Order: sequence, then structure tokens, then C-alpha cells
Amino acid sequence: MEISALLTSAGINIGICCVLFSLYSILRKQPSNRNVYFGRKLAQMRSKRSDPHWFERFVPSPSWIVKAWETSEDVILAAGGLDAVVFMRMLVFSIRIFSIAAIVCTAIVLPLNYYGEEMQHKLIPAESLEVFTTQNVKEGSRWLWAHCLALYIISCSACILLYFENKSIIKRRLAYIKGSSQDLSQFAVLVRGIPWSAEESYSTSLKNYFTKHYPSSYLSHQMVYHCGKIEKLMKNVREMYDVLYHDSIPSCHSCGLSGGGRPNVFNILVNEPEIIEKGRLDLQDLRDRGKECPSAFVFFKTRYAAACAAQAHQSSNPMLWVTNLAPEPRDVYWPNLAIPYRQFWLRRTATLLATAAFLVFFIAPVTLVQSLANLTQLQQAFPFLKGLLKKPYVSQLVTGYLPSVILVLFFYTVPPLMILFSTIEGSISRSGRKRGACCKVLFFTIWNVFFVNIASGTVLNKLNVFSQPKDIPTQLAAGAVPAAVKFFMTYVLTSGWTSLACEVVQLWPLLCNFIYKFILRKNHGPFDGEYTFPYHSEAPRVLLFGLLGLNFAILAPLMLPLLLIYFCLAYLVYKNQILNVYITDYDSGGKYWPIVQTSTIFSLVMAQIIAMGVFALKKSPVCLGFTIPLAICTLLFNEYCRRRFLPVFKNIASEVLIDLDQQDEENGRMEAIYQRLQSAYCQLEWLAYGSSRPKTKYLCNDEDIRHTQELKSEIEFSQEITSDESVDRPRPANHKTDVESSPIR
Repeated sequence: MEISALLTSAGINIGICCVLFSLYSILRKQPSNRNVYFGRKLAQMRSKRSDPHWFERFVPSPSWIVKAWETSEDVILAAGGLDAVVFMRMLVFSIRIFSIAAIVCTAIVLPLNYYGEEMQHKLIPAESLEVFTTQNVKEGSRWLWAHCLALYIISCSACILLYFENKSIIKRRLAYIKGSSQDLSQFAVLVRGIPWSAEESYSTSLKNYFTKHYPSSYLSHQMVYHCGKIEKLMKNVREMYDVLYHDSIPSCHSCGLSGGGRPNVFNILVNEPEIIEKGRLDLQDLRDRGKECPSAFVFFKTRYAAACAAQAHQSSNPMLWVTNLAPEPRDVYWPNLAIPYRQFWLRRTATLLATAAFLVFFIAPVTLVQSLANLTQLQQAFPFLKGLLKKPYVSQLVTGYLPSVILVLFFYTVPPLMILFSTIEGSISRSGRKRGACCKVLFFTIWNVFFVNIASGTVLNKLNVFSQPKDIPTQLAAGAVPAAVKFFMTYVLTSGWTSLACEVVQLWPLLCNFIYKFILRKNHGPFDGEYTFPYHSEAPRVLLFGLLGLNFAILAPLMLPLLLIYFCLAYLVYKNQILNVYITDYDSGGKYWPIVQTSTIFSLVMAQIIAMGVFALKKSPVCLGFTIPLAICTLLFNEYCRRRFLPVFKNIASEVLIDLDQQDEENGRMEAIYQRLQSAYCQLEWLAYGSSRPKTKYLCNDEDIRHTQELKSEIEFSQEITSDESVDRPRPANHKTDVESSPIR
């Protein structure tokens, strides 16, 4: 591919980005779109409103770019949680390392690649991209030392920056743990695999077991129930609530319902005696008719006791009495708690096989994309297109822009499918489900975008695989990878720059909002701009670009400026989205960082292995010999980080838990915490509110502890949810906050 084809792709993508960003500047100021672009802001105002016209009075800030640039990390932490901070630190790390790489490789490596062979150079737009890669460096060139030096500088800089990022994230993680000292999940343990007994119920068996083995630390427990019919009933009630009593419906204000009140018809319906009595019978039936699951939340008197119980093997049979630290109440994924523990290995095996099958299936569209990128192959496959493809603009469009667009469109199906796989796999937490999907999407993306693209695009054409299999590694490193740069550069433009413009415009929520408000004449849409950050799709994209940048830094330095622009633009766009659009309904406490650490080390080692192949093929044994110790040192550095930093993300240190327990004992907060545990993990309340239960209800501060008479037990609440008092309860602020990751049932 010539430089002109790359410039054509860049021009098209820049034009699309300018149009979308200009469109965003206009659409964000329209009152009808505020629920799309300011979902988090409106949710905050909705919970604190004092007049019925709060929605109309909201005014967006004029300059979102300046606002995003000036926002500090502490504001991001308050708005998006520690996961958002980790995501932004990943972007900051990428900006720093690729700034160094761009300066070094553009100043040193790029001129050496360009003048590597004695040849008559054309004008820059007419030059082939291969001229700017290591393919243009002749064998035995002494200038390969510059490539080795640049690789050392990039690798050492990445390790140093990664070390300081690890220290910074660890400090944030410890501050997060200590700052959430009233997090009730630290007292709770999820127990699965409770053995069946014909003489007693699961609840009785569990109470007898923990009373016997943990007599001094066991507090109480909360069973998990099979509740399909009640869940459907509550879901229908919530849907009716959304349709009739949505806060943004102007007709509610015209009916005299100040503050988004409910019409009397709903109160009359719920006040009917037969409905109240039927609801109580259903709740009693849930407890008395053998609908308990072999799973339960067990509460302990101290955090340290809960941590010890969660990490210990409770039985000689590892399939029975399985214990794990419980997720935060808002983070619990209730549908998977009823899954028998013995099914988990079957589910994981099935999802593994399904993922592998999808990987194989996806090779077909990737091969199609690479055939489009190769003009000669395309003319041979479709002879009737030869005349059309000979036109310069058509050939530049087909080879420079169309392949990356097709691949990006295919990849839009991957994140939802991986969320489904993670759900089937049996994750017990919503954050764990999204984190598992993130790992699957990352592996899928690296395999199909990087490895399969290289193999399908060049290896099958340039290598005699069957006759000379021993030459595959060096040919792959020195021939296939540099030659694939033409596709990856256009992929950065399409999947990087244009995807950020689509992200800030929110095309799908905007379309749904338009259909609901202007076609269906409804006052609210299915999203209302209130959903959590899609870490499972955005984090793998950023990490993939990090992989491409590190691997092509010395092979094709022209890619580095494109990546640097992407990371800088992503820093502003994602900051704006975290501040205005996405709601933090739950937080894993920065557990995405180990994924970043592992992916970065993998990218570095992969870049060093490919460099070894380049030096071997270019007959530079000295550079090859100097690269081997670099790879070994990188692996040793990873082992140090894995032992020094990553354990903090798996378990909480005993000294931290003991200190928190002692502080609560001294301040007299333990009794209030004990009273809140039952209601925090009440499954019936989750059925009543779904994912809209306010997170503040699970945390207790000093003011809450002074008013412990307001705390209610599970039995009291189960009686209340069928009475009129439950209907008059204020609507939670965060509603429908996990739309993008909801499972397909």
C-alpha cells in the first residue's frame, strides 16, 4: 500500500471525526438529549431535586474539552470509583511511553529504515509503506544497532513507568480499602455447595455448621432462594413504574405530582386487601416450601474472621462448603447465586469451548478483510473488478479504508457475546462478570486482530509452510509483521480515532432516544443515559493499541504518531464520559490493573521476540545476543511485580482488617454494622428494586450510626414490600445502570 492510500484513509477518518465532534457540540446543548449526554449529572440532580422543573433548568458546561483536561484524578475517583482511576492511569501510562517511543523512533529509527537500501526514492505520497519499515534495511547493516538501542530505551522506560504506576495504584487501592471501612461486604462470606440433608433444611445445616466451627465469630446468615415467579412479578411492577412514573414525564407535573409523585391509582391498587394478602402468602411460600438454594451469605463479627473463613478450605471435599468473600451488595449478581456449585466446572468448560469455536469462526471475516487489503489477490479472485480497481481513488479506498471498517463492524458483536459467556460461566458479581468479559475480549482481539491478520495476510502467501517450517519464526518476524503494518495503521485510524468520536456522540442511545421521543412520543427512552462504563469493550481496545505500538515501534515508526494522537484524544473523551455519562453503580476496587500489567509485559516480550527474528534474518547476531538478556530481564521484572504488587488485588492484608476492626470496636460502630448486614443482602429487596437500590444504603457513616432505630430486619422489610408504605418509598437515584452488560435470557 502506498502512502497515498494511508492518507486517503486518514482523510476519511479525520472528516468523520470532525463531523461527529461538531455534531456532539450541537446535540449536547439540546434539552431533549440531556438524558443521553448527562446521565450521571441528571441522576445526581434527580436525587437532590427540590422543584418539579429540575430537568429543564439543567445547563451543560460550554467547553467539555477544557473541563475534561482540568479535572483532577480525585474528581475522577469520586465520580467513577477506583476502576475509572485505573482506566485513566492506563491511558496516562500509554501517553508517556509512546511519547518516548515516538521521539526515539522518529528521530533515529525512521531515517535509517528509509535510507536502509540504496534506491531511487519517489515523492513521499507515491512511496510504499514498506520503505519506512525494517524491510528496507539491508542484511548485515551496522545501523541495526540503532534499532536495538531504541528497543532497550522503550523497554526500560516501560518497566520504570510501570513500576511507578504500580506503586501509585497500590496506594490508591489501600486508601480505597481503608476509606470504605463501613463496607458491609468485608463482614460477609458467600457459602456455596451446602450439602443436602433429608432431616434438616439448608438454613439449619448451615447454622449448625458455622456455630460448631466458628462459635466465637459467627453472627448470622442469609439464605439465597429460588424465586422465579416473584422475580417476574417484581420485574413487571418495575416496568409499569418506569412507564407511568418516570421522573422526566412532564404530565406528572401537570397532574399536580410535585417531585415526581405517583398517581393515586397505584396506591389504590396496592392497598387492595386481597393483593396485600396474596403478596404475603407468596413471601411466606418462598421460605416455607423448600425453595432454599444451597447458597447463603454468612456474616461474621469481625472482618478478620470473615477473611479467614473465606480463604480456608471448610471441608475435605473441595466441592462442599465452598467459601469466598462476598461482593458488595450492589455488586452481587443474584441470578447466578442459585447455580449449584458442581455445575461451575461444566459451565466454564462449555464457555471455553464456545469461545474457542467463536475464535475459529472469526478467522473467516479476518481472512476476507486481508484479501481486501491485498489488491493483487482481490483482482485474481474477482477478475470482473480489474477495471474498477485500476482507478487510483477506488484502489486507495478499497485497500486503505474498507478492510479496517469491515473488521470493526464484525468486532461489534464480540463484547455482548463475551458478556453472555461470562454470565453463563457463573460469575457471582456484576464487576466480576464484566472483568471476565474484558479478559475474553482482550484475548479474542489480540488473537484475531494481531496474530490471525498477520498469518492470513502474509504468511500463507510468502512462506513455504510445509517445506520449510523451521523458517516460520524468522520469516514471520521479519517479513510478515512489517508487511502487515499497512493494515494496522488504517485499523488505528478507524477503530481508534473514529470509535472515540462515536463514543462521545453515543450513537445508539441517541438513536433510541430519538425513536422514543419523536416517533413513539414517549418522554423517556430505554437507556436514559444511565449505564455503567463499558470496561469490557474499551479496556481491551486500549490494550490492543498498546500491543500494536510496542511491537511496531522499531519495525514501523510511522504508527507511533497515530497512536499518540489516539491516546491523547481518548484521555479527554473518556474523562468526559466518566464525569457526565456513565454512572458508577459498583466498583471492583481497581482489579482491572492486573490485566493491564499482564498485557503490557506480554506486549513487551512479544516485541522483543519479534526483534530477535528481525536481527536473525538481517544477519546481526550481536544485536540478537543483546536482545535475549533484555527479554529475560523483562520477565524477571514481571515476576517481581507479580509478587510485590498483584497480591494486594486478591486479598486484603490482615493488619488492615484488624486495624479497622479495632477502630470500629473503640468507636462503638459494630452494633450498627451488625444490624445493617441482614437488610444489605436481602434478596427480596433486590427483587423489589432490581439494580436501582442506592449504594449509600449499604454504607454507614457516623450520622447513620446515631440513628440505628431506623434499621429494619429482613422479616420487617419482607412484610413492608407488600404494603402501601413500600410504594411511597422514594425512587432510587440510580436506575437501570447496567444496561450495556445485561445478560440475554
